[in-house]
Amino acid sequence: MLGRLAVDGTPKQREAAVRALATSAAIRSQRAVMGRLNRQLNLNIGQMVGFAVTPQRRLTIYDNKTNGRTFLPGVRARDWGQPPVEDAAVNQAYDGSSATYEFYRDVYKRNSLDGVGLELVSSVHYGVGFDNAFWDGSQMVYGDGSGRIFQIGGLTRSLDVIAHELTHGITELTAGLVYSKQSGALNESFSDVFGSLVKQYSLKQSAAEADWMIGEGILVPALGAALRSMMNPGTAYSGDRQPGHMDDYVDLPDNNDPRNDNGGVHINSGIPNHAFALAATALGGKSWEKAGKIWYKVLTTRLRPNSQFDEAAQATVDVAGSLFSSTEQDIVHNAWKEVGVRT
Repeated sequence: MLGRLAVDGTPKQREAAVRALATSAAIRSQRAVMGRLNRQLNLNIGQMVGFAVTPQRRLTIYDNKTNGRTFLPGVRARDWGQPPVEDAAVNQAYDGSSATYEFYRDVYKRNSLDGVGLELVSSVHYGVGFDNAFWDGSQMVYGDGSGRIFQIGGLTRSLDVIAHELTHGITELTAGLVYSKQSGALNESFSDVFGSLVKQYSLKQSAAEADWMIGEGILVPALGAALRSMMNPGTAYSGDRQPGHMDDYVDLPDNNDPRNDNGGVHINSGIPNHAFALAATALGGKSWEKAGKIWYKVLTTRLRPNSQFDEAAQATVDVAGSLFSSTEQDIVHNAWKEVGVRT
């Protein structure tokens, strides 16, 4: 969306989108390098950047005070275990990080992003009217939104966006999916999957009750309802190009042109997103209990950096059979078949 608005948006939208894209591109490169170092050298993120790995400090929120990267993490605003403060963004980042931590701990027995208790550090009020939120390889960073693309304050109040970005930390430390074309689309899709599951878990929703929207209500109303729809890709906002089937796969180059989205990582993620939503609703009950368990095991144990859609699909089918039965295996297989991915 940012790439499209950088070219086709209003003058104010173009200015906001270009600013967000420039920072986001640099951050994704940093994130990839840190993840690769951690996997190859068996380093710990906390050791690399100086944050704590301790059961006493689960998370900390900092205030960037509308400065940029050189000021990160900023001024400490709320420690783990402290009561709410006056700043709504600080409290929202605290609550969203805590909810994500508790989801992974309680549902999948994972101790923070790295599995060994990494402190979740977040910085709010990044930049001036910055239209993005991101995991930078070591911490969460939230802009306030400009009111031109994202609503002011919208990025910290969206639980699924927070969980989406934190899940990038798990991906970089496990599968390490390369942020380009199909592997990059899988990277984005797994973040959407678990972003949605954290929201559903928080709301105690079944798969049938979930809205399957990512970032609902954080865009300015003129742009649309949400960032993405997992159940109905391509319907979330004006100009949404996400396909829900391989027949409509958007084959883009990864050539540093923001319009091409690293080879379509946010665009083509609609296909595996759709497969997950179909599988979860067909399996029934709570999405995190069966579908989520399958996808979590695949992400953390079965994929490699350059995995493609067909490899991920086959892995979910295999894991469905090993964790459950042929019934669940057939349901997962049919979900991928429905979106045109062969297993």
